[in-house]
Order: sequence, then C-alpha cells, then structure tokens
Amino acid sequence: MKNKKKTKKLKGAIVSSFLVRHHNFEEQSHQTRRKKPRATPAAPPQHRRLWVKDRSGAWWDECNSPEFPEQEFRKAFRMGRATFDSICDDLNSVIAKEDTTLRNAIPVRQRVAVCLWRLATGDPLRIVSKRFGLGISTCHKLVLEVCSAIKTVLMPKYLQWPNEDYSLRKLKNEFESVSGIPNVVGSMYTSHVPIIAPKISVAAYFNKKHTERNQKTSYSITVQGVVDPKGVFTDVCIGWPGSMNDDQVLEKSALFQRANNGGLPKGLWIVGGSGYPLMDWVLVPYTQHNLTWTQHAFNDKIGEVQKIAKDAFERLKSRWCCLQKRTEVKLQDLPVVLGACCVLHNICELRDEEMDPDLKFDLVDDEMVPEVALRSMSSMKARDAIAHNLLHHGLAGTSFFN
Repeated sequence: MKNKKKTKKLKGAIVSSFLVRHHNFEEQSHQTRRKKPRATPAAPPQHRRLWVKDRSGAWWDECNSPEFPEQEFRKAFRMGRATFDSICDDLNSVIAKEDTTLRNAIPVRQRVAVCLWRLATGDPLRIVSKRFGLGISTCHKLVLEVCSAIKTVLMPKYLQWPNEDYSLRKLKNEFESVSGIPNVVGSMYTSHVPIIAPKISVAAYFNKKHTERNQKTSYSITVQGVVDPKGVFTDVCIGWPGSMNDDQVLEKSALFQRANNGGLPKGLWIVGGSGYPLMDWVLVPYTQHNLTWTQHAFNDKIGEVQKIAKDAFERLKSRWCCLQKRTEVKLQDLPVVLGACCVLHNICELRDEEMDPDLKFDLVDDEMVPEVALRSMSSMKARDAIAHNLLHHGLAGTSFFN
C-alpha cells in the first residue's frame, strides 16, 4: 500500500512539473510573437552593372583636335590630316559600328588611328593600349579589322597591275627615260620581314643568310613587290617562308602564273636583281665573271631600274616600322597586315606625303644567284641586243670615262 501511494505522489509531481514548464513555454512563445518586428517590404531588384576599366584617351583626343599641329600629326601617323581623313571616308561604311545600350562604339577615326599608329611604330599592343585608352585585346582586334578593310576596299583602288595599253605605254616611256632600256614595265624586289619562330614548319621559315650576318637566329617571311617608276606597288606576293630564294618565291607568285599564261604582252620586261633568273619577261644583270665593257655598262643601267624597287621597299619599311622587327601578329594574319602596309605606302606615294629623314631604314637583303639562272635562250639574245644598243647609242658606258 505504501509503495502504491509513493508511486501516485511521484506521478502527480511529474505531471505538475510538465504542466508548469508547458505553461512557461507558451507564455515565452507568446511574448516572442508579440515582440517579432513587422516584415519590411522587399527591395526592388537591381540591374547588374557592366564593369569597364577607366582608361585615359587624352592623347588621342589631343591628336584629333583641329588645333593639333600638322607636323606632329604627320609624325605620329606617317601622313597628313587630309590623307588620313580620305582613308577614314573610304573605310567608314565597312568599319563603322553602332552604339549599344552598354557602351558607345569606338569612332571610325580612332579605329583607323589605332591601326596606323601600330603599323607606324611597331610598338607592342600594351603601349598602343595606353596611348589610346583602350584594352589590349580591343587594339589587337581593331588593327586586324582595319587592315582587312584596307585590303578589301582600298587595295583594288590603289594596288593593281596595269592592264590598259595606255598605262603600259606610259610605264615603258617613264622607265626608258630613267635608264634607256626599252619596254620595261616594272622593277621587282624581294624583301624579308622578321617573325617570331612559328610553332610549325620552323625550318621553312629559318633565314640562313640573316642568321649568319647578324649572328642571331632569324626567321622571316617574304614580300615580293613590283613597282612603277615612282615606287608605287603594282603587284605584291606576300607570305612565303624565309628559307625560299627569290627565284622560288617568284615561281610561287600570281605574277609568274599571269605572265606565263599570256597576262603580260610579249616583249615587255620586268627588271629584277641577280637573285632572279633571266626569262622571256624577266630582265636581270649579267652575273658571270670577267664581264665585257658592254655587259658592265648594261649592269650599270639596269641597276638604276633595280634601285627604284629597292628604294621603294626602304620607304615602305621606314614608314611602317612594324616591318623592321618581330611582331606579335600571328603568322596567319601577317599577309593581311603586310598587304595593308603596301597599300598605305601607295597612298602616301601618290599623295606626295614626305618621308621624315630621321625614319630612314637601311635595307639589307641577300641575293643568291639561282641554280638555273638562264631559263630562255631567246631572252639571252634579247639582253645582249639591248646591251649593245645602249652602248652604241651612247646611253651607257660613260661612267668608264670619268
């Protein structure tokens, strides 16, 4: 009986304790609910902002100002403001972009300026970026876009082979007035542009002659050009590996195919150096030892025609310094960039843009006599006849009497 009473008392105490605790919990929960602050309304969603690095374009703004000195503008872009404006007008429809909600488009004049500055100075893209207040990748993209537009829009206008009889006749007369050699319509030269060692076909681009001369491993691509008497390019072949000799580059060119398929009227000559073979349409100097007086005299006169092309390449590389040193441009993009330089050279020459004497670049290229230097017996006889006539008519050989 006593045990039953104790069990009942214990159960009663446990129940009483639970009821007290439950009451206190409800009271605390009620107070918590009363003290809970009213929920604030949700803030409206914010639009994500585009982060753009703030860069200074003060230098370009100054250049673009009408008050900027013409001489300084010419020094920066290798041409006067009038020529620059003409290029911008020609390219406007191709390179102009529209503004977007995120940012304003880069103006056409600034796009062209970035490209010309890069080609003129050869400065690394990080320097170009700081100069114009634009991103490095943006500058790289602009250079390629503008060069591509120059090739598409301006090359057909400023760099074309003369097909009309009047143009060819004019070329013949102008070249003959220089040297006395008849029927010449072009002066040809092949130069090398240094490149960074490519990842594929390294041996093909290895320039042995430049490496031996400079005592430094050299890789290059070739630029073959034909110019008129004023040094304006009428034909270019760009991009063949630097290990190839002049005659090998010539055989790969569209000019070679065109001339051999009737594209060059019979009897006309393109003058080349000793690195080219004597052909029915390529006239070159005598290269054998123990030359006769007549042959020496002929080489002097043909050298005057050769000099026109070499001088043109010197001005090309002097204006556009990117051709003097290895560039960051990828190998597959280089032909477009180099082609743009040739077109810009022509524009400057045709508009009589003066060259800064301080920019003069001494051109050094190695000519190697081809293994097969004579490709046509008829061309050998024609050359001998020209050499004889030059001496006979008193147009050559006078230097021997000085």
